[in-house]
Amino acid sequence: MRNLYAPWRMEYIESEPESGCLFCRVREAPPEDDRRNLVVHRTAGAIVLMNKFPYNNGHLMVAPRTHVGSLVDLDDDQSLAVVDLVRRSLRVLQAVMAPDGFNVGANLGRVAGAGIPDHVHLHLVPRWSGDTNFLPVLGEVKVINEHLDRTWEKLTAAFATA
Repeated sequence: MRNLYAPWRMEYIESEPESGCLFCRVREAPPEDDRRNLVVHRTAGAIVLMNKFPYNNGHLMVAPRTHVGSLVDLDDDQSLAVVDLVRRSLRVLQAVMAPDGFNVGANLGRVAGAGIPDHVHLHLVPRWSGDTNFLPVLGEVKVINEHLDRTWEKLTAAFATA
């Protein structure tokens, strides 16, 4: 039998859930906390941060600065800010990680799978040919092959020049 090591999971298992909205906490935190909060880029209208428990390496979330639960609640400027940042994030992910494709989407409402249903956000998940195998299907195990800190370093550097 082989062991799969995921030491960052213990932090999740042992931690108490923070109160309030993740995206609002991160939005209000000073930029000096961006690494700890996994924020890779901020604009006037939206933020992009890494998913702490990703489906794949480079899994990003883009959220408007405004706390609303659905895309229909965003005005035109807020919608544009989110879509612009999604497009920029896809270009950065393509340049840094060279995936073969992406899953991009939103889970609107808890029954649709939203873990944070009160603050709309879009997931950007890089995909590679062959990245799905028997582990997630049969073993409910996903291997993330790069440490989040290293991915954060690469993505923040790329956003700075994109």
